Amino acid sequence: MATYRVDVEPALLDWAIERSRLDREKIYAQRAFRDLPLWETREKKPTYNELQKFANYTHAPLGMLLLAEPPVETVPIPDFRTIGDTAIANPSPDLLETIYLCEQRQEWYQHYARIQDYDELDFVGSVTTDDSIATTADKIRRRLQFTTEDRARDRSWSEALRRLIDTTEDTGILVMVSGIVGNNTHRVLDPEEFRGFALADPLAPLIFVNGADTKAAQIFTLIHEVAHIWLGQTALTNSTLDSPANDEIERWCNSVAAEVLIPLASFRPRPPFDAEELDRLARAYKVSTLVALRRIFDAGLIEWDNFRSRYIAERDRILAILASRQGDGGGNFYNTQPLRVSQRFAHAVISDALAGNTLFRDAYRLVGTRKHETFVQLGEHVGAM
Repeated sequence: MATYRVDVEPALLDWAIERSRLDREKIYAQRAFRDLPLWETREKKPTYNELQKFANYTHAPLGMLLLAEPPVETVPIPDFRTIGDTAIANPSPDLLETIYLCEQRQEWYQHYARIQDYDELDFVGSVTTDDSIATTADKIRRRLQFTTEDRARDRSWSEALRRLIDTTEDTGILVMVSGIVGNNTHRVLDPEEFRGFALADPLAPLIFVNGADTKAAQIFTLIHEVAHIWLGQTALTNSTLDSPANDEIERWCNSVAAEVLIPLASFRPRPPFDAEELDRLARAYKVSTLVALRRIFDAGLIEWDNFRSRYIAERDRILAILASRQGDGGGNFYNTQPLRVSQRFAHAVISDALAGNTLFRDAYRLVGTRKHETFVQLGEHVGAM
């Protein structure tokens, strides 16, 4: 039988490699792609199986490799990310797949909430950017039970984050925190590409937080995305505090999140505002040193140039720490999976499947399991059994 070979435009191969953000030489070194240079010069055509392997390795949809020219991919939700004054283009497959997966989960939960006759959540879209930042921050702080007094009882950033996730889910928001794509521990999400996103909906609001970031940064991101939900605004963000956001909504959400975490009215930092003081403030408020530094600037206690230079140095220090970490090894599946897919969501899906309303194959996919035994044990862990 003749081997079926596929005519692929070299530009599509190059597009897939660039899109994957993988090292080109590493791809060339793979035994399965030893003929890739010949494919790129059209001296040889890949077989269908070879092209399928290439698509899987670069996380590119096989159908797109058969197009006449590279497609222009855009993020499917409002994108507020910037580097300086420039919007970020060319989303990675990791980001796109994460958004698509969360959209699928939200769609399922919307249907489930309607069947269960859930009421719409009163806080979704309850404010505008014309509302007082301090007043809105106070409402969010109290609704999430995340006052400074509450946080004083938390022994660590991890404990504060876990409690914040739980109280946020108690309001009806689905919170998903993961540092990887799906369950693939080899595909670690990049905090520099995005830190989180919010999918606003009156019945099924959903927040995703990039778990590859620091715990302190995850706390800020979660509250930032909560502010988007309060606005009723779906958004993808990479919120930073060292420069004014170009968009009014991002500026407002940044300010609300900072005010939730460190209310200026009661903020009393101790001069000379050095590294030791930043660490003290970060521990006291369960924030990052970057948030503490920003609030010192917001309080008018340091000049912009001083703030900016110190912020960049501290940010680079934190990025170096993140880069030295190992990828998300997963830990105990039954502890990490409810965080990755939302405990509220997992409970709903598993309960609905056991009641015969959702097909088990769909339920497995939605909560990231393959075996029925694992599905049942996850159900026991989230209290759905």
